[in-house]
Amino acid sequence: MFGFNKNLDLPTRLQWKFAHEPELLGWTIRARNYNTFVANCMFLFMAVLIFGGALIMYSVYEGMSQPWRTLSCVFYCMLTLFVVLSMTHQRMNFAFRFSKSGMEHCKWKDFPKWALTFLKWLTGITAIFFVFMATIDPSFLLGALIEPGGLGLTYLSMAHSKSYQAMHTHYHHYAFEWEEFTQLAVVTNREIVDLKYSVIQEGDDHITNGGINIFCKRKQKEKVAEFIKPYLSPGVPCIETKADVPQY
Repeated sequence: MFGFNKNLDLPTRLQWKFAHEPELLGWTIRARNYNTFVANCMFLFMAVLIFGGALIMYSVYEGMSQPWRTLSCVFYCMLTLFVVLSMTHQRMNFAFRFSKSGMEHCKWKDFPKWALTFLKWLTGITAIFFVFMATIDPSFLLGALIEPGGLGLTYLSMAHSKSYQAMHTHYHHYAFEWEEFTQLAVVTNREIVDLKYSVIQEGDDHITNGGINIFCKRKQKEKVAEFIKPYLSPGVPCIETKADVPQY
């Protein structure tokens, strides 16, 4: 309807609750479902520390000839920054589906198989690099043992530990009827439409209140909010707000 690109494959276990009804609107997206301001600050802080470490490394290897002295520091910076970036900028997969009866969404995160391939190649490249550098400066022999060895152990633990892979695999599916929503909010500082709900969970005797973050593609949140409004119960407030930490 709004030209959303469905570029993610849905989990095979996913069964939409309202699958018997036509999809009025739906899309998939990979989004950072956490406080991005804090994560970005953490990345900048670590980048400063890494750059400082590279300068110390450069001064320690003053006896090394160029360009190997500079290349070793650049390699250290790029590798460490990539590791930090993979931790501070993780993304979750989301799928949203709207129908006449309500709204449902699925969020999932599969174990990154690409990480195993990357670690395998990185271990080999790092080993070759340090062995080659050790022919120029014997002090690199220690690095040739520590760096590739640590990467190799990490690869083995990730590849052969089912509990580790399960820990990094997530799947959740939620479904709500339109009358369960109590507020709609367009988040001004993120590409998010927030829906507050009030429901009685199956098996419970009390009301549960919460919020759903609908992650939207760029410049689409206002259109999504306008699409949702006619389906809400009369009197449900529609506001604009700022959200530092997404709600669930």
